[in-house]
Amino acid sequence: MNDKVFAKPIKKQFEFDEEVAAVFDDMLSRSIPFYEQSQDITKYFALKALQNGGIIYDLGCSTATLLINVKRELKSDAKLVGLDNSEAMLNQARKKALAFGAEIELKNADILTYDYEKANVFVSNYTLQFIRPLVREELVKKIASSLKKDGVFIFSEKVISHHPKLNKDLIEHYYDFKKEQGYSEYEISQKREALENVLVPYSADENIKMALNSGFSHCEAVFRWANFTTFIAMK
Repeated sequence: MNDKVFAKPIKKQFEFDEEVAAVFDDMLSRSIPFYEQSQDITKYFALKALQNGGIIYDLGCSTATLLINVKRELKSDAKLVGLDNSEAMLNQARKKALAFGAEIELKNADILTYDYEKANVFVSNYTLQFIRPLVREELVKKIASSLKKDGVFIFSEKVISHHPKLNKDLIEHYYDFKKEQGYSEYEISQKREALENVLVPYSADENIKMALNSGFSHCEAVFRWANFTTFIAMK
């Protein structure tokens, strides 16, 4: 289904409800530049870390596209777990997993309080930015402590620049991208308003510093387009 969520006046802040879940895959592909490429590099590092089996957690798994793609190419007996607190998203994920014959555990859970097993991989695609800054680093610390030695945390985030002009230019360039994908000025402004105080991005440097402060030995960007970045943090 095509994303027309913000073609009408908004009545509430953004949330991952049934209306959003129904069009979420289209929303992602048209709202995040080079989304497939960032997913591909995430899948690559995840598969490398799961060569001998183990566990991967996808935090905020939404419709489970990443896990389904990992499962399709997986050569080992690994456990794939997708966590999300939106039942609407999980319903879409279950339908897709069934259609693709992908054996994935999908759970309605709070990623802040979930009792993780020791894992080889954690993935977070545009999820941390929806976690309140006061507890965001605590979650990353929990991820680090739940990873096995040599485990990896791969996460993608919308980022900001602390240089005012550069940040403004990056945003304008991004809005040009969205217009090229068929979104109107009205839809763009409606979504921006709905996400106000819901999505709180950090800069690239702040994301890296957070990972290092949380127990990771190394963190760097492996893919970036303007203000969208994929990072890998290594235990």
